This record gives sequence, structure tokens and C-alpha cells, in this order.
Amino acid sequence: MVVALMATTLVSVAAHAQESSSTRMARGADVSWCTEMEAGGRRFYNAEGTETELFALLRELGMNAVRLRVWVNPERFGYGAWCDKADVVSKAKRAHAQGLDIMIDFHYSDCFADPGTQTLPLDWTGYSLAQVKSAVATHTKDVLQALKDEGITPRWVQAGNETNNGMIWEAGKIDWDKSGTARYTNYVAVSNAAYDAVKEVLPEALVILHCANAYNAADWDGWFFKDFKAAGGKFDMIGLSHYPDYNNWASQTAGTLSNVNAAKNVETLGSLFGVPVMICETGYSNYDPARASQVMSDLVQRLSALPQCAGVFYWEPEVDGQWKPAYYTTKGWGAYQMGAFTTGGRPTAALEAFRDPDADGIKDMKAENMKSEKPNRLELFDLQGRRVSAPSKGTFIIKHGHESRIVCYEKH
Repeated sequence: MVVALMATTLVSVAAHAQESSSTRMARGADVSWCTEMEAGGRRFYNAEGTETELFALLRELGMNAVRLRVWVNPERFGYGAWCDKADVVSKAKRAHAQGLDIMIDFHYSDCFADPGTQTLPLDWTGYSLAQVKSAVATHTKDVLQALKDEGITPRWVQAGNETNNGMIWEAGKIDWDKSGTARYTNYVAVSNAAYDAVKEVLPEALVILHCANAYNAADWDGWFFKDFKAAGGKFDMIGLSHYPDYNNWASQTAGTLSNVNAAKNVETLGSLFGVPVMICETGYSNYDPARASQVMSDLVQRLSALPQCAGVFYWEPEVDGQWKPAYYTTKGWGAYQMGAFTTGGRPTAALEAFRDPDADGIKDMKAENMKSEKPNRLELFDLQGRRVSAPSKGTFIIKHGHESRIVCYEKH
């Protein structure tokens, strides 16, 4: 009787998860370049050769989410008016119209931010730490309120991009004392200003702490996240970048840029810090689409088996290895070589792995289990990845076959 009641409860929770898009594992792409490409005449086509609006094409490919970056004043910086507030709102409206979940990626810079480059926006030149915090809050609320005014509520918000060494240098840079100990005080102050601003506009959005190098992110008990948290840093989710090595993508050797190591670190960090973990960026060489498909399929399969993983996003798949922004030509940079579209504007096999099973019309879990002679096994985990025998009020991870979903359960 107890076993039957427990099974019924788990099915009920799983059925609830099926009803809400907010519980799906995200399988999506960052396509922030698309408007810049379209302005230059680029068009996109489905496998049959029919011209298709890009966000509708992502949906047709089976994706369920997009990631959009935001820069402060890229036009003043010299890049052009792309990825500013107006541009991101325009793209978000297109994504929203297709029913895609949205992640907003704040770089807090006028151009790309990464572990080696966290350039202060030109408009913030000369600001004190207090002024930077205020500017961060104002910029964050301004962009998110513009989206909210359009009826768009992003599901996730990144408070900085690949912030391994802090953000908005020098104000929010991680520095080191004479003993060699990292000091996070200023970085945490700036990051928390972003966190609080997100929650003021979108209380339900999950704020992501994003770092590069998923292959070693959990080394030394996740030292970066541990130190960030010890300094008072706030986050709801961990985000990682993972670009598999061309030859060693399948390696099991520690320290290699492999899918095995990325998945292990996702699992470890989720267990250590009790939050979901997401691969916010991934990609693979466009030289061999069939090989890229194999690599991406392996990665997504490994991640979808982990209750700690909340999703995976391909970074800028819509490029072909030849197109590049005008700014890249000005700087003498080459084209990005990890796209997943052909020069003719069609998606390659590299994106096959990103199809959301729900997009193919997965049947309701409850109905499927009721009619099956051998019901699919439903498992419940806490956010540390520990199996739970029976649910109580709180946030849990449901595993159903190869699918993982995060659910908030209210016990009645």
C-alpha cells in the first residue's frame, strides 16, 4: 500500500513537470549574431531548402531554448549597434513568439567578456566601485524591464560571462593578497548587485554564475565556486563553457577537454553546491559535420543522464566558418570555426543532438505509466543528486528514463 502510494505520488509530480516548460532540460543555442547576419543579407533554410525564420527553424529542429547576449554600448565601442538593449529585445520577441525559453547573458561590457577580457564599459569610465555597482543594477533592470514590458520573462539570467577572474575590471577583478590568496570581495559586490537587480524585476528567474572550462571546474572541490560563496556571492545555478578538443573529446584522462570530464564536473558541482548546472556554451569544429554530430550527441547523452544538469546550449551555430562581423575584419580576426550551418544557410548534422524529446510529442508520463505493463521507472533526487525515497515540500529532480526535470513540489 505504501509502495503504491509512493509510486502514485511520483507519477503525479512527474506529470506536473510534463505540463510546465520550466521543468524541461534546456536544449538550445546562442544565436546572438543572427540579426547582424540578416542585415548583411544572410538567410536560413530548413533541410528541404525552404527559407525559414531562424527562431522558427530552431523550433523546427527540436530546440526549446535560446541564449542572447547583451552588451552595454557596443556602438560607441566600435562594434556596431548589435547585442545592445534594442537588438536583444528584438531577438527575444522572435524567440518568445516561437515558444522558446530565453536566457539573457549580461557581459557587462561593450563587447565580448571572457576569462582574459572583462573590459569596463566606456560609459562607466572613471567610476568608483559604488558607481559600478549602481550602473550594473541600472543596466540589468533596464534591459530586463524592457523585456518584461513586451510580455517576455526570461527563464535564466547570466550575471556576467565567463567570470573566472572576476568581471568589469578593475573594479570587479579578483585580486590576490601577498600570501597568494584570491580576494573576491569586489567581484562579489558587483556580482551581487547584478543578482539583486535581476530578482527585483524577475523574482522567479534563475541567476547563473558562469565560468569557462567545464573540464576542470570542479577541481579542488570546486574552489572557485566555494570561494565565491564564502565571500557572500549569490547564485541559483552554475553555468559552464565546454568546447571539446578536436582529437581528445572522448578521452577519459583527467585534465583533457573531453565530454567525460565535462559531465563529471557537472555532476560534482551540482552535488557540492546543491544547485542545477548548465553547459551554457558548447561547440565543435565545422570541418566535419558528421564528426561534430557524434561529439555533440555523446555530450548531450552524458548530460541528459545527470539529474544535476539543467541544459546545454550550442554557441552561434548559425555561422558557416566564413561569415564574420565587420568588426572582426577591422581587428584582423578570422571567422568563427565552430558553427553548425552550411554556407547555404542550412543546419548541419551537428545540431541533431539538440532535439528536445518533448518537441516530438512525448506522451504524458502519467498516462504512459498507467497503461504500461512495465511502467517506466521514475526516480526522485534532491539537488545534491541523492536519491529521495518520497517527496516533501521543496525543489527536486525527477528522472524518467533518460530525461531529467527540475520541479518545485508543494505537498498537500
